[in-house]
Amino acid sequence: MGEITRKDLILSLISAGTKPRLAGVDLSATNLHRLDFEGANMRGANFSASNLQEAILRSTNMTGANLQVTQLPFADLSSANLTVANATGANLQGARLTNANLTNVTINGANLKDANLQGANVTGLKFDNNTIWPDGKKGGDGNPGSYT
Repeated sequence: MGEITRKDLILSLISAGTKPRLAGVDLSATNLHRLDFEGANMRGANFSASNLQEAILRSTNMTGANLQVTQLPFADLSSANLTVANATGANLQGARLTNANLTNVTINGANLKDANLQGANVTGLKFDNNTIWPDGKKGGDGNPGSYT
């Protein structure tokens, strides 16, 4: 990426106060480990190949976000809106997706091992045989609705 450093991003978030606006921003391949984005508008943002491990993403709007091969282990996405996001190959191991809107999200090859999907809307969730479910089942051996 190169245009913004982690330090610059943190300083921008601090000055933005609550609910930062990051809609459409390209944060691909950026280290965002443990940052707090609660309530942020991240609609259409590009997080491909970024590190969002343990990030706080509660109540964010990530509609249409690019999360391909993004590292999200143990991230808190409670009540996040991920409608039509692309999380192909994302690592969501141990992530909290309680009450998240996952309508029409693509999770082909994603790892959801030990993720919490309680109360999540999984309508139209797109997955393939390489998707790993919270209980370790793969692909069609798991049923998205049984984890909510």
